[in-house]
Amino acid sequence: METEIVRIRDVVKQQREIARAAGILRQGQLVAFPTETVYGIGALGLDRNAVEALYAAKNRPASKAFSLQVADAGMVPRVAAYVPKTARLLMERFCPGAITVVLPKAAAVSYEVTGGRDTVGVRIPAHPVALALLRAVGQPLAVPSANISGHTSPLSASDVYADMAGRLPLILDGGTCPVGVESTIVDCTGSKIKILRHGAIGEDAIWAAIHEA
Repeated sequence: METEIVRIRDVVKQQREIARAAGILRQGQLVAFPTETVYGIGALGLDRNAVEALYAAKNRPASKAFSLQVADAGMVPRVAAYVPKTARLLMERFCPGAITVVLPKAAAVSYEVTGGRDTVGVRIPAHPVALALLRAVGQPLAVPSANISGHTSPLSASDVYADMAGRLPLILDGGTCPVGVESTIVDCTGSKIKILRHGAIGEDAIWAAIHEA
């Protein structure tokens, strides 16, 4: 498989390129694109075949879950059974942004996505290319970092190409990721929140968003 890189300088003026990438995703194939944190590789999150292709492309163990990215809060009910108050507070404060909230999964989300768990990570990225692509697809995307499992997370399209060339048809080049640190993951399914991965949003800011409400 040949891997093409398409530079996206202006999502408004380059709607044709965004629409083409969305079409590739809707066919069950993979597309890499920038977020504000690191480059991700996307697949249709509710399509089991696409998710299996994503695991294969990354050489990722099936027990390791994928988070789902959505375009806005209106898409969250498609992937989450409900949104606890703590998750709502965090999403109101930080979304779109570098936070992934873990929620009870909706029935439509397969266990292939969640690594066999009844929960799913949900994120609304704060990058114009990522948001434009999610809106164009109109569906949640499973989006891990765009690298072979265990390798360094990529911050540029060239990083993705160096690691993943031949494993996906298209990389959208939106420049270097401005944050460069992966999202903070917060489990909101219990009586108290748990920070599962420390990332771009600091622990103090997370707790402040909960307790100041």
